[in-house]
Amino acid sequence: MVAHETALALIQLGAVFFGLGLLGRVAARIGLSPIPLYLIGGLVFGKGGLIELDHVDQFIHLASEIGVVLLLLLLGLEYTAGELVTGLRNSWAAGVLDLVLNATPGVAVALILGWGPVGAVAMAGVTYISSSGIVAKVLGDLGRVGNRETPTILSILVFEDLVMAGYLPVLTALLAGAGFAAGVQTLGIALTAVTIVLVVALRYGRYVSMIVDSEDREIFLLKLLGSALLVAGVASALQVSAAVGAFLLGIAISGSTAHSALKILEPLRDLFAALFFVLFGLTTDPASIPPVLGWAVILAFVTVTTKVLTGWWAAKRAGASRNGRARAGAALVAHGEFSIVIAGLAVSAGAVPPTFAALATTYVLLMAVLGPIAARIVEPLLFWIDARRKPTPVTLN
Repeated sequence: MVAHETALALIQLGAVFFGLGLLGRVAARIGLSPIPLYLIGGLVFGKGGLIELDHVDQFIHLASEIGVVLLLLLLGLEYTAGELVTGLRNSWAAGVLDLVLNATPGVAVALILGWGPVGAVAMAGVTYISSSGIVAKVLGDLGRVGNRETPTILSILVFEDLVMAGYLPVLTALLAGAGFAAGVQTLGIALTAVTIVLVVALRYGRYVSMIVDSEDREIFLLKLLGSALLVAGVASALQVSAAVGAFLLGIAISGSTAHSALKILEPLRDLFAALFFVLFGLTTDPASIPPVLGWAVILAFVTVTTKVLTGWWAAKRAGASRNGRARAGAALVAHGEFSIVIAGLAVSAGAVPPTFAALATTYVLLMAVLGPIAARIVEPLLFWIDARRKPTPVTLN
């Protein structure tokens, strides 16, 4: 009996991995992020889907938790403490505008749907945070990394990541029903941790890097993964959020060690992150999507507009051209991994109704698809508008 269940689990897990590979290939062919396809795959094989996976639930659940840790660890590795401080100093005005314009629609819809303050705080994060991964990929694919507006885009993304370092602990406390006082205490712990990590990274980052570094790839991988899981576990025990702990560890690792860590961990991150998106799809009943589809479309329309306005205003302040402002706004549209992380925390805590997962899934599907499309069509669209505005020359017979 045990051997039979093991065989079924291996077959299902193999099918999941192979299916993810095919979906990733399809996404690469059409030039989109694979996240929407992973979510759809989860919907197909989850509760209420065509086929329900019932032998690999525990593995996928644990793997998805590791995926969140690796997503945030690698995000932290991409920044140095100095870059974070400089980005925060240069982009705070645009960052505040971004926060107000894009968190407000999520709060409004959650309150209208009767999800209460906790649902409103969670939905605010879903609609606020852009996908750093999708944005970075689109900028690279379109050859815009060296454009004048790109530093503005990156500085806004850095600001969003720093906001998440304070937001996630508060959300975790609220989801646990800890109350306002405990939420403030948790936020204080998180901000203190961020400050300490930034100071340590600025002054003693090389020592942190030395601890995890190794010339042997196997040892290096084991130390990296082990330290990330340890820090994430301790942070989770302190109710500071495992994701924030992993992000802070990534910031503390710098120099050539961070560069090597990015290269060695990227395949693992992509694998476990894919399972995380699949798990979120598995826990969402497709039948719950149609009732919230209208709200998802409204949210997508509103936040596409507000993201474009944010990027336009910030790029204008930085002296970018009209085309550069439009490119900056379009680049910020994409939502993805962070929005699903936030929604996953809310759903797993049982603090929000099932329709929350349906709305978050549908919204992220729309935004993850619209983001790359908007980035690609914004310049041809401006060219077409200019062509329409040019006066038609008058010819005399």
